[in-house]
Amino acid sequence: MTDLTELGVAQIRDGVAGGEFTAVEVAEAFNANVAAAQEALNAFIVATPEAAVEAARATDARRAKGEALGKMGGVPIGMKDLFATRGVQTTAASHILEGFRPEYESTVSQKLWDAGAGMLGKLNLDQFAMGSSNETSYFGNVISPWRRNDGGNAALAPGGSSGGSSAAVSARLCPAATGTDTGGSIRQPAAFTGITGIKPTYGRCSRWGIVAFASSLDQAGPMARDTRDCAIMLEAMAGFDPKDSTSLDMPVPQWEAGLSADLKGKKVGIPREYRMDGMDAEIAALWDQGVAWLKDAGAEVVEISLPHTKYALPAYYIIAPAEASSNLARYDGVRYGLRDLPDGANLQDMYAATRAAGFGAEVKRRILIGTYVLSAGFYDAYYTQAQKVRTLISQDFARAFEECDVILAPTTPTASFALGEKSDDPLSMYLNDVFSVPASLAGLPAMSVPAGMNREGLPLGLQVIGKAFDEQGVLNAGLAIEQRAGFTAKPAKWW
Repeated sequence: MTDLTELGVAQIRDGVAGGEFTAVEVAEAFNANVAAAQEALNAFIVATPEAAVEAARATDARRAKGEALGKMGGVPIGMKDLFATRGVQTTAASHILEGFRPEYESTVSQKLWDAGAGMLGKLNLDQFAMGSSNETSYFGNVISPWRRNDGGNAALAPGGSSGGSSAAVSARLCPAATGTDTGGSIRQPAAFTGITGIKPTYGRCSRWGIVAFASSLDQAGPMARDTRDCAIMLEAMAGFDPKDSTSLDMPVPQWEAGLSADLKGKKVGIPREYRMDGMDAEIAALWDQGVAWLKDAGAEVVEISLPHTKYALPAYYIIAPAEASSNLARYDGVRYGLRDLPDGANLQDMYAATRAAGFGAEVKRRILIGTYVLSAGFYDAYYTQAQKVRTLISQDFARAFEECDVILAPTTPTASFALGEKSDDPLSMYLNDVFSVPASLAGLPAMSVPAGMNREGLPLGLQVIGKAFDEQGVLNAGLAIEQRAGFTAKPAKWW
């Protein structure tokens, strides 16, 4: 029998529907992989094998009755521990929320359960989604399933913040997983681990029930083995939600049915500002290869300019911490989560002790930055200026899309790095987001597709950025790259 854990979303969905295997068999196979890898990879904060089997039984029962199984029928997935799941611990990988079990379900997770998916567990991440290497989680580092081929045994970063999601999909612990992307947290980990991930247009997926980091940037999206699987899962996740005031009141397109790798008549923009000094030569060569692949798919390639690109990172690292400072003010030890109450403490002492004990160093750093840039006397100098730059970046993209349909760029400036390599240098860590942040600031759809390997045997990704609401164009360009790259590498099992 086929190893069921080698199958992706489409293959599992179609196989269950066609009676080739049962949803319960699929769930049990993935449950076994989750349990076997947990100690080595630490990808899950909480495993929920019973929930996966229960959902699978419901799918098998529906099939036996001849009922429709749904877009994700029989597919067990990993849920990033930023999504509220009713009755299952939801922590955002922070001590301050340890033990919190919501009485409600996030809109995105509920849509996935309604579509027939089951939950294998809650995936580890950088604390409050703040990080690029999954080293800031209170529950320990996630370890990438990849190893360098030079004989070294260094534990590598799976990317962040959705590092548990990327490691789990890459290591065949789940066929797909939810991620969230604020400045690259779906795309960068996808690139680091040789999988595919798409951040849709801001507002395409509801933010209701997702623990907030930066509300004007946060967006949920799928992470899976390939473009088709991402299209299927995004269809299930997306849709208008009256509970989210930023949700797009638009019909959800049939992205899977619309997939086409034929780019005849399309123009692909290459931003000259993304060719930065000191760029990794292998990344630059892969980008050139990507250009050739898209030409082969029928696209015309044009050079474009995004002149405010160099200001994107500084603007992002003002706006995102400012919003985080505001959003994380709610964690005060009063209503839910951790409460640290020293003897004889007053209310102010309790606030201070709870937040000092509950938040990690990176979260504290961003709260401090955010509070500073929002304070009287500095608000106009920093926050207001950053918002003006954000507008200029959005205008750059609008002008560029008058000349092209999609934009091709690298996803990351380097391949994965060893854990501990950048953790003492926050600025170096923040530079990981240099190619992913601009699309986030503009709220545009963008995806990473695995496209090659570096000389150390580690995956490299290419990024496609599209116009607002044009996920189909992004997915189609991604599919064209995927078909030509022929990327089939997977990590050699050592765990």
